[in-house]
Parts: sequence; structure tokens; C-alpha cells
Amino acid sequence: MRVNHHAGTLVLLLATLSLARIADSRRSNDVQAEIKSMNNNVQSIIEYLTKGEGKHQAYNRLAKFTDTFGNRLAGTANLEKSIDHVLTLMKEDGLDNVHGEDAPVPLWVRGKESATLLEPRVQNLAMLGLGTSVGTPQEGITADVLVVQSFEELHNRSEEAVGKIIVYNQPWVSYGITVQYRSQGASEAAKVGGVAALIRTIAPFSINSPHTGMQTYEGGVKKVPAACITIEDAEMLSRMASRGTRIVVNVKMEAENRGMKVSRNSVAEIRGTTYPDEVVLVSGHLDSWDVGQGAMDDGGGAFISWQALSAIRHLGLQPKRTLRVVMWTGEEYGGYGSSQYYNDHKNESKKMSIVMETDIGTFQPLGLRFTGSSEAKSTIKDIMEYMKPLNASLLLDGADGTDINWWMRGSGVPGGSLENANEKYFYFHHSNGDTMTVQDPDQMDQCAALWAVVAYCIAALEDVLPR
Repeated sequence: MRVNHHAGTLVLLLATLSLARIADSRRSNDVQAEIKSMNNNVQSIIEYLTKGEGKHQAYNRLAKFTDTFGNRLAGTANLEKSIDHVLTLMKEDGLDNVHGEDAPVPLWVRGKESATLLEPRVQNLAMLGLGTSVGTPQEGITADVLVVQSFEELHNRSEEAVGKIIVYNQPWVSYGITVQYRSQGASEAAKVGGVAALIRTIAPFSINSPHTGMQTYEGGVKKVPAACITIEDAEMLSRMASRGTRIVVNVKMEAENRGMKVSRNSVAEIRGTTYPDEVVLVSGHLDSWDVGQGAMDDGGGAFISWQALSAIRHLGLQPKRTLRVVMWTGEEYGGYGSSQYYNDHKNESKKMSIVMETDIGTFQPLGLRFTGSSEAKSTIKDIMEYMKPLNASLLLDGADGTDINWWMRGSGVPGGSLENANEKYFYFHHSNGDTMTVQDPDQMDQCAALWAVVAYCIAALEDVLPR
């Protein structure tokens, strides 16, 4: 009896699994058929953005925007003026439900700043203070310099560090690895008695160009001023130190933290016809650092997200669920705007089909990075077939973006991020070199086409992407 009972159970289990596989196969075939049925609309999107009325529109809009407002540091009146302008433009573009949503952001003011080599000779050192850094006394800080290549070397030479300006000449490995020196350099210097930190710019290449960015003070550790210097000057100081030369530097920084201000995320939609409460979200951030124009980081990402909806609206296409563009605020300080947005809307997460962000350049598109279930990835793979004529059909694992990570990690919402040929991104990142000269109008068109096609197809499916 036991043998028969177990055999019957096994047969039932196998039958159930077989039926489940058949059902999955049917669903997959149904989705593929849906995606194939979108061909005419998809081709019209690509045509509009790369050859038609939308050609170079994203670039021209961004150029006028950045030329008008320049850089847009969170907490400043200039960012808020630029947000007002974008909201007006998206209303004029015929998008739905255009509005701003409040979010608190820090206000940090750079002020005047300088770094001067005094010994063994006098030379101005190009520098940029790091976000949230404290300032120096009015006369600055003048001290001998200790040059190190790593945190390990710093702590091994801690007895030499007391009262000195710590210069980090760390090698470039990758942004994700090397950025720890910018983020933690000041506090690590303070732990061993350093009076200030000058960090080699977090970039693989430089033309005497310092790059700014966010740094964080560790709780319970004295706050000392922090700035980035150029690769060239960091290497020069390292060479001097290796010869045993005494190095003296004066650092002056008027940097000041002025508390929290109210900013806004900028939102616009194309309302869905069948499932208006379900959402496909595309995004980039509108704030930037206070150098350059913030064209690449992340004006390009914000404006191709707007362009995706703009093209779909002007073509008269009507997706089943709502397409929403969000231009985030406060991303450069760690995602203040997107954090507030997630907290305000996370109860809608089950109705979010996908959240998409591009914040790593809008150069030649290669494809999409995706985070989600295998079944959802299969759907995205079918959609990406439409990108083959643009050589942009690559599908990789691991979507990433400060502003969408809340949704992916906190609520399990599928996520997408643009994969593009951005090998030179960190040449310009957070520097005075981040201007419209970095952007290419044709490449922006193709990025917008990929963004629009993926968003439209997901919004036009009968069901949200499976979790």
C-alpha cells in the first residue's frame, strides 16, 4: 500500500509539473505574440527619434537647458528655477499629470577655495572641495604633507601622520573600488591625526582636471577638510615624497553646510488606457554638482527619459498602463529625492511593472541591464530583439542606479538601466569637463529610442512583468 501511495503521489506531482510547464510555455508564447504585434508601433518610435521630427530633439532640449541654467546643485535656487522650467516644458509637450513632489535635500556651499604648494617650490594646485566637507580657518591650514598610496599604508605610518595634510595617491582600479578614498579619506586621515585630506581625483585620466563628489564623515571622528586634486599633482607630490623632499601645502576652503532645503522631483505621465494604476517608470536625475554643466551627469539621462514619453505622446500611441517619467532631485548627495519618493509611493510597488534609470552616460547604446525574475528577463529579451538594427540588443544582468535601488532591493520591483559605450565617462564625471561638448546628438537619439521602445512595450503588455 505504501509503495502504491508514494507512486500515486509521484505521478500526481509529475503531472502537476508537466501542466505547469505547459502553462508557462503558453504564457511565454502569448507574450511573444504580444510583443511581435507591437512591431509597427515600435518601428514608428525608432523612426521618429532617429530620422523623423524627434531627431536631435533630446540633444537640442538639453543644450538649451544646460546653456540656460548651467550646473544645478541640490538645495540651490538655480536648481529650483531649472525644475520650474522643466515642468513648464513638459506641460507644453502635452504630457499628463505634470507636477513636482517635495523632497528634503542638503545645501552645501563651496565658497572660495585653493591649495598652494609652498615647499619645495610655490605652485597652485588645481583642486575641488568635496561635497559636505567642512571649511578651513580664514588663513587656511598650512602643514607638512604625508603622501600615501592606500589606507593600509596610512595606518602603518600613523605616527608620521599627526598634524599633517594627508595626500592620497591611490591607483585607479575602478570607480566602485577607488571611490572609497573620496568617500572615506577625510575620516581615515583624521583617525591618525591628519588635519586635512587631499585625494587624487577618482578618474582614470586627467588633463589637470580635479573631480568633485560626495564624501561622508564617520560618526565620532573629527571632521577635517577634504578636497580632490589632479592625478598629475598627486603623482608629482608622490615623486617628491619618494625622494625624501619636505612638502608643505596651504589649503583654504570656505565650504559650509547650511542644513536642509526643500526641493522637488519632477514628474510627468502618459496615462494608461486599460490599467492606469499600473506604472512603467523611466528616470534620470536633474541635480548635478556645482561644476561644469551637468550635461552628461545626468542631464542626458533625465532628458532621454522625457524624450521617451515625448515621442510616444506625439505619435499618438496609447499604452495600456501608465508611463511615468521622474527627474530626481538630490541624487548627488546619495539619493535624497528618490528615497523620499520611494517612501511616499512604496505602497504602489505591486503595481510597478518596472523602474528604469540611466545615470552612467548616454553614449552609444549597447543594450540594457536588467534585474528581475527569469520569466521577466525572457520578456525583456524578446523586446530587445527590436534593438538589433541599432546594434543595441545586449541584455545583461544587474540593473543599477541610486534612484531605483530602493524599489529593486526594498520591494522586489524589476529594474532596468542603460548599457552604453561609456569608457570615457569618468574622464568628465563631476568635473568642469561635464558639458554639452561630451554629448553626441545621434547617440542620444539612439539611447532615447531604446528607452522608449522598452518602456512602451512593457506598458503595452497585458500583464505586468512577473516577479
